[in-house]
Amino acid sequence: MTDTGKMRIALLAGGKSGEREVSLNGAAIFEKALNPDKYSIRKYDPAHDLERLVHDSASIDFAFILLHGLFGEDGSVQGMLDLLDIPYQGAGILGSAVAMDKNLAKVLYRMEGIPVADWRVVSRANEKEYDQYIAELGLPLVIKPVRDGSSLGLTIARSREQARTGIAHALKNDHRVMLERYIKGREITVSVLGNDDPVAMPVIEIVPGEGYEFFDYNAKYLPGASKEICPAEIDDAQRVIAQDYGVRAHKVLQLSGYSRSDMIIAADNTIYMLETNTIPGMTQTSLLPQSAKAHGLDYPALLERLIELGLEEHARRAAS
Repeated sequence: MTDTGKMRIALLAGGKSGEREVSLNGAAIFEKALNPDKYSIRKYDPAHDLERLVHDSASIDFAFILLHGLFGEDGSVQGMLDLLDIPYQGAGILGSAVAMDKNLAKVLYRMEGIPVADWRVVSRANEKEYDQYIAELGLPLVIKPVRDGSSLGLTIARSREQARTGIAHALKNDHRVMLERYIKGREITVSVLGNDDPVAMPVIEIVPGEGYEFFDYNAKYLPGASKEICPAEIDDAQRVIAQDYGVRAHKVLQLSGYSRSDMIIAADNTIYMLETNTIPGMTQTSLLPQSAKAHGLDYPALLERLIELGLEEHARRAAS
């Protein structure tokens, strides 16, 4: 704490991933939301401020990570903060790394009994198997990097030629690429808040705007590109199942603090898990803050709750 009794917050934003601008936008809003009478904020950009962060570590009470994608959401920064003994919000090293790896996450979802679309993982090393996997999964196919966020490198292929082009495109983002059976349906997302006893908040339905086949990077971040309905207009049975899957995903991936899981409701009403975000977007209009607001937490209150949960989790790890 400072001499004035304020908690000293290190705000980590920017970074090296393709989601750098999203991170910086969220940080600008974060700075304005926290009560200046209670918190003193100092910004660090891991792209060039890591040495300064280490130097200042003894005078930091808490780190708020607003980094998305690789080198921020994958456990790397979390490991550094653990070594520096700085508490932070959200998942630790293990949960961050596993959730970032879409293949490992899907293996755990399936073990937990959460429905997922069939998939295969390819790389340049097994190019001879591309056509076999495309035939096994059928068209259309969703093609995406195994480790990336914000739908970067994602395409929907409707022919073998498009699938091969999509694989080549995704391989620019990652050395492993996921081929996933395409499921047409309603896109929903479930945000979860808590550590040992997480609670699911209201479900949101995402309706990509005209011209967007799916909730891609532009549909996510261009103002007015998509419609978000909160709470989602789904029946109670679907809501209960979706929220249950969100909580179970949070637990099986070993997460803490908060998470946001994206899902699809298929035509037969089966709900399929797509992926779980461990550091969701945090502008006031982002999906998790919208859900929290419907849950009764405005944006400043949500941030304070995440700080409380991060301190609680840090104390638990220290005690063990």
